[in-house]
Amino acid sequence: MKVIIQKPNDDEKDSIIVRCRYVDPDLIALLNAAVSHKGKLVAHLNGNTHLLSPTDVYYIDTVDSKTFLYCENTVYDSKQKLYELEEFLEYHDFLRVSKSLIINLRKVKFLSPAFHGRLQAELKNGEKVVISRQYVPALKRTLGI
Repeated sequence: MKVIIQKPNDDEKDSIIVRCRYVDPDLIALLNAAVSHKGKLVAHLNGNTHLLSPTDVYYIDTVDSKTFLYCENTVYDSKQKLYELEEFLEYHDFLRVSKSLIINLRKVKFLSPAFHGRLQAELKNGEKVVISRQYVPALKRTLGI
């Protein structure tokens, strides 16, 4: 597949042109994400509703059936289930790394080995999260290692 990015003339609007032999559900989802204005995550903090950009989220965790979005210095609540957020963030460099945890791969500073085949990821904000051994192969495939 070839990707071409061109700057439009000053009098032209931004546009996306797709040339492909067939349209599959992944392509439709990608295009919907590209043109959707709903690219924000709805989160709650202190009774207020916030719209977060996926790029601001370091990781998402569930504890006692509650979902939390962890940003650099703030933790927000989410009413969505983890699998719903996983689907929503499919094209945003997020990856499930345990039964209850999804991380933003762009926020990973480095990976280090942990006990029993697990890995530990240190994030750019200094937090550390554990990657379950069942999810290590998928992480390595995604990272190409």
